[in-house]
Amino acid sequence: MKRWTRGLMKRWTTHPVFLCGFRPFFFFSGIAACALMGWWLLSLSGVPAVAAWQPSGGPMLWHACELILGFGMAAVAGFLLTAVPEFTGSEPQPASRLLCVAVLWLLARLAWLPAAWLPWGVGIGLLATLNLGFTAGLLALLLPALWRDRTRRHLSFGWALLAMLAVEAGFFLALYRHGDPMAWLLLAIGLMMVLIVIAGSRISMNVVNRLVEAGRPGLADHETVGYLARPPRRNFAVFCICLFSGVEFLKGHDLVTGWLALAAAAAMFNLLNDWHVGRALLYRWALILYAGYWLVALGYAGIGLAMLGAPWTPSSGRHLLLVGAMGLSIFTVMNIAGRIHAGLWLDDRRWVPLAAAMLVLAALLRWLAGWFAMAQWSAMLLLVAGLLWMAAFALYLCFSAAILLQPRTDGQQGCAEPLTDAQGPQAIAHRHR
Repeated sequence: MKRWTRGLMKRWTTHPVFLCGFRPFFFFSGIAACALMGWWLLSLSGVPAVAAWQPSGGPMLWHACELILGFGMAAVAGFLLTAVPEFTGSEPQPASRLLCVAVLWLLARLAWLPAAWLPWGVGIGLLATLNLGFTAGLLALLLPALWRDRTRRHLSFGWALLAMLAVEAGFFLALYRHGDPMAWLLLAIGLMMVLIVIAGSRISMNVVNRLVEAGRPGLADHETVGYLARPPRRNFAVFCICLFSGVEFLKGHDLVTGWLALAAAAAMFNLLNDWHVGRALLYRWALILYAGYWLVALGYAGIGLAMLGAPWTPSSGRHLLLVGAMGLSIFTVMNIAGRIHAGLWLDDRRWVPLAAAMLVLAALLRWLAGWFAMAQWSAMLLLVAGLLWMAAFALYLCFSAAILLQPRTDGQQGCAEPLTDAQGPQAIAHRHR
């Protein structure tokens, strides 16, 4: 038995999908985006075979949980397992550890199926063990490198993950006690927006300044435009998001919470001032990242205005954060980090802006579905928004699955970045792959 287990582990850990941390989790994110949304749309449509399955806490709670802790956390894991070694100068995680956390993530998703038929405490215990095990395992892999870094400039990622672990524990405890688990998921949305702001500041400086493609073969000399993600504006935006999330958790929907949501929106609009660097902002990747920050600001504005009496639901604004800001940011990061650390230059084909536009349109349609005046078209808007979301990530899988699952073809290993023209002529061949 031990020999068989060792053989199976060796076979899996030598698979190309475990060459780098982003590979299994970006693949999982793409699959989850399509599968989870597809199942949700079938549930809304009343398909008998789907409607017969009643997950713990109900379909709505499952949908919200899996959008954040399933799809969202898979992308966070892929990004951090790739970026933290680069940021801190530490060694990448070995394939055996990547396999363990990947299996935990997958089992946590599949556990919802048997949990629906197990005794209540057993089913919730199974879900909690696997989900908390995944987040705790991810934290255990990343925290030593973040802490040992002399500057500790990136320790905020560790604190955010630790807070997410606590929120997940609160969610499953509230679910077990028949409390208000959705309140904990709203906290998780706030943490996800914080992670987007923190990660976006690191990525955007390289993207807007074109530094990520500085050595790209055949690219004209890039002009560094001097974009700088300034800590005061970023930290104030993070503070406002956390303040709103905490007060909403304690007080629910009232006037104070509404005004704090508008404060978070204003702080995000203020953060956008860092981006206003002229024509460089029109570069496709910079513009897509910029749109993600806009959606964070608009999402909090939508929530705040709804709480103050605007003619739509707070959930409508919340979906600008989830469908829009989270979906678009994850899509962008998967395309940037998922290509650069596979040894490929950024994709300049037309499918990228098309898929990004689909995600933005899906978010706007989902927002409209929550308008009181659109109630008679709400079901249709929800369906179209969901299909656009699925189509965008299906395009990602169509053009990127091979990159994630197949061996590198540039002769490099692990998470190495692309070869420049001087390093090898084969780099040019990868330009449009």
